[in-house]
Amino acid sequence: MELFPAIPLDSWYDTKQTLHRFEQVVGKVRLQHSPRRNHWWNVPFHVTGRGITTRPMGLVDGNPVFTVDFDFVGHRLVAANLDGRTASFPLQGHSVASFYLGLQSALDSLGVDGSIPHATPFDLPDTGRPFTEDREHAAYVPEHATRYWQVLSQVALVLEEFAAGFSGKTSPVHHFWHTFDIAVTRFSPHPVPQPREAGQLVREAYSREVVSFGFWFGDDKIPEPCFYSYTAPEPDGLTDRRLDPPSAEWVSSGQGHLALLRYADARKSPDPRATVLEFLESAYRAGAGLAGWDLDALACPRGITDPYLAGR
Repeated sequence: MELFPAIPLDSWYDTKQTLHRFEQVVGKVRLQHSPRRNHWWNVPFHVTGRGITTRPMGLVDGNPVFTVDFDFVGHRLVAANLDGRTASFPLQGHSVASFYLGLQSALDSLGVDGSIPHATPFDLPDTGRPFTEDREHAAYVPEHATRYWQVLSQVALVLEEFAAGFSGKTSPVHHFWHTFDIAVTRFSPHPVPQPREAGQLVREAYSREVVSFGFWFGDDKIPEPCFYSYTAPEPDGLTDRRLDPPSAEWVSSGQGHLALLRYADARKSPDPRATVLEFLESAYRAGAGLAGWDLDALACPRGITDPYLAGR
């Protein structure tokens, strides 16, 4: 199929709003029932051949090993445990409230305690409303959900290709249910002291210098899909550095600046994949270069560190 098919935000806004909250419900189960990893790497979803998955969890919390998957081909929520039993239900036709109750029932049938504290949306306009009371968000158009997963899958592979060029500490390519973006982050070993008042999320996420890269589908502030990058802490002079291609730009995020390449601009380029990779590399060199990272030592051309193969 076409690389980077069209997915304008206004064409699937209602489905996105509902699906975002569905994913927050499952994401909070993942957060509660998986071993914690540095920088919250245990929390996001990973892309599969039919949708997205929590990956296996349980065991350390007294539960059997279990997974929860969104199937965006068959449009079902599928829970499974290690003895081979599954429980599933359609994604279409549910409000957030009925989805939440359906998930808990499915997990209970597998012998899993999927309870979560703070069963409300995180950092969304209706943060104070319990999932069990949200009957407003109930839109789910299967074609829109499939297109979302197809774009997510294509972007994931481009980010994987970009990630291969760095030999230092890097996150997986993963899909965050908090901000509904897919991202990969490069880290330096330099610690960044964060004040207590920054909050637990920020203190863990940004305990080291980072340059992060990703893609989101648009929101109320930037109502169109975009590729992005940011450097934290942001070095002085970052926005004076050149970005490629020329259509890319620096924009204020309210707390710093984002390098931004609009999805529409990438789509209309002669080689969209190469254009995105060019953008990501220019943003990395701008941020990491100003932060004093040793770019040559950290380079990993074609994903190879084997000295006998690297020069071939």
